[in-house]
Amino acid sequence: MIHDLKSNGALLRLLAVLWVALVALDALAQTPRVGQRAAQQAPAEFWEALRRDDADRVQTLLLRGTDTNAAHPEHGPAVVVAARERAWNSLRLLAGIVGTKVDAPNRLGETALMLAALHGDLDSVKLLHGRGAEVNRAGWTPLHYAATNGHVAVVRYLLDEHAYIDAQSPNRTTPLMMAARHKRPDVVRLLIEAGADPSVRNESGLDAAAYLQRQGETELAAWVRERAADYVRRYGTLERPRTVEAIEAERRDAAGRSTAPRLPGTRD
Repeated sequence: MIHDLKSNGALLRLLAVLWVALVALDALAQTPRVGQRAAQQAPAEFWEALRRDDADRVQTLLLRGTDTNAAHPEHGPAVVVAARERAWNSLRLLAGIVGTKVDAPNRLGETALMLAALHGDLDSVKLLHGRGAEVNRAGWTPLHYAATNGHVAVVRYLLDEHAYIDAQSPNRTTPLMMAARHKRPDVVRLLIEAGADPSVRNESGLDAAAYLQRQGETELAAWVRERAADYVRRYGTLERPRTVEAIEAERRDAAGRSTAPRLPGTRD
């Protein structure tokens, strides 16, 4: 009898220990990780320091525990906020810290690289790309943003880094259309000379020439229309692209005509 009571007591104590352990594990599973908690509770002075580009204060607050990936409730990750505020010193600090997600977007899908391209800060664009920020992404791209504000050096750098020149936004707007829409003639010429398709239209039915015409850029619009017609002759359209076989056949025909003997008195 006494032995049975002792056994039952030991079993009850064991069950109690297991219950406490399960409760503790459940609480731990529901507790945010340190990084998550810091990202939600970054102090207001951190965002103010970013706005003022006070990199020393930003660094101090990071050393005191603010997460480098802290997210502003409206403007998104800290590195995006830095680019938005043109806080280039703070951006360099954040991008240089191991663990910073340099390509994390805000709620609009904008990355720090996109906003640095929009503001034309080539050094920051190079830094972010070197740290792993993607040049090509679905929808709006850094090239769209650089073209919008006419930053020729940034556009050229992005193209050198294999940015897709005819990238389409959700409404099929290309970087060339953005440059035309915002009256950036230097970027319009650069993109077309680099191989952009000037014939494509967005969902509003507008091409680059139409946007230029709206901006009063009549001569440039005419030049773009000529380039568009030439582009279609060479490559077709997105809906009806020219095939490799057709292009090769035309080349053979042209070569045959150039080598055929000409009769006296004939004209080209």
